[in-house]
Amino acid sequence: MSRQTRILIASGDPGMRQRLSAVVAALPACASVAGTGAKAVHLAQTAQPDLVMTELPLPDMAMIELLARLKPHAPDAQVIVLRNRANVSDAVDAMRAGAYTLLELPVDHDALLATLRKALHESRRRSGASRLEQRTTLPAIVGRAAALDTLLDTVQRVAPSDANCLIVGENGTGKELVADVIHASSGRAAGPFVKINCAAIPEELLESELFGHKKGAFTGAVEDREGLFGRANGGSLFLDEVAEMAFHLQAKLLRVLQEREFRPIGSGTTVPLDIRLICATNAQIDKAVNERRLREDLLFRINTVTLQVPPLRERMDDLPLLCSHYLKKFTRQYQRELQGFSAAAMLALSRYHWPGNVRELQNVIEQAVLLTKTGEIELSALPRSLQSVRDRPPAKPLGLMTLVQIEHRAILEALERANWKKAEAAMALGVHPATLEGKMQKYAIEDPYRRRRRAPTKRVDASQLGT
Repeated sequence: MSRQTRILIASGDPGMRQRLSAVVAALPACASVAGTGAKAVHLAQTAQPDLVMTELPLPDMAMIELLARLKPHAPDAQVIVLRNRANVSDAVDAMRAGAYTLLELPVDHDALLATLRKALHESRRRSGASRLEQRTTLPAIVGRAAALDTLLDTVQRVAPSDANCLIVGENGTGKELVADVIHASSGRAAGPFVKINCAAIPEELLESELFGHKKGAFTGAVEDREGLFGRANGGSLFLDEVAEMAFHLQAKLLRVLQEREFRPIGSGTTVPLDIRLICATNAQIDKAVNERRLREDLLFRINTVTLQVPPLRERMDDLPLLCSHYLKKFTRQYQRELQGFSAAAMLALSRYHWPGNVRELQNVIEQAVLLTKTGEIELSALPRSLQSVRDRPPAKPLGLMTLVQIEHRAILEALERANWKKAEAAMALGVHPATLEGKMQKYAIEDPYRRRRRAPTKRVDASQLGT
């Protein structure tokens, strides 16, 4: 169901309740009205308002008591206190009791409306923060590469706003995960997050999926059905592969975004729309526009902020972190006792070009966890396509390699060539054997032959690689 913004008005003066209701009518919000403090507390419990406006004094309750009794039922709601002949002491008392602000009456209509909008924004932000604290598994993007840092910095800046976002990247890079982070970090986190892959729904069904329909609107419409726009009201809507949407549907989407309302198929009335739109595509934007697969005017609407998700080959120094992350995930899921990756397996993983990006890496490690027969991921548990790259030159990322990545690869290759004889490997690298030992500890590199001759010991977590 749609979650419309809710505002609670409490005043003992019928005329004031009417005037405040008229102010709320200028917003896309619905108002609940109470003439006493007790009624206000009851409505807060049932309606769970996003904001409370109260004119004091109320006939049955003082300000401090009212605010204290409202808080358990509407913890994230902002409270605007209105009072005649208010002074500094009143304002201080109101703030200490948890009010957003205290305004002295009479107050200008436009000034009150502006305050309402600011308070609602703060209420959504706090509601989202509360939701994040309550969640046990937040969406997380694993990695420390410079390209990823740039992306996450932009996400952190734009997430609290309501700006439409367009996420661009190759298949398997994690565009949907970025969308999850944006929604979960926004003021809309408490609202619904509805997702659809535009390429996965036939063109003749996509319009009904988006807008909903009324019974009898077309053959097969045997009952009313709420569309994704309606389900996403009050939250966010994620349109994956938006460039695959039919051209005529793109025109309807543009009109919805411009007018902030939509009409279900077969309905004679429009429904107000309050959503944040997040889109994603793996297409080259300029090419899609030139080939008339993506409307240019729609592009201007959906890409208020464009976020470029880097492919895995441009963030290969994140590979050990990602490998560790997925190893932990799948060993828990399948209840396997695995200590990590053999040096040969890690070398093969680091030399592969990963055309399927992080999604392919995830699938490879899941398969390896299921197939490996020893206490660690061996080369033989990896797909043949990866086993064959072991003796090839290292995969060269399109971006610059980090010094950490270069050093790690050089150590592995020197040890492999020396058949894991550290003195020979140290000589080849031009370092003292003690220095090589320290580097191996830093990068969690263990001699596979030595480990097979002794009982298993606690292994340094591969996520420390690169620190």
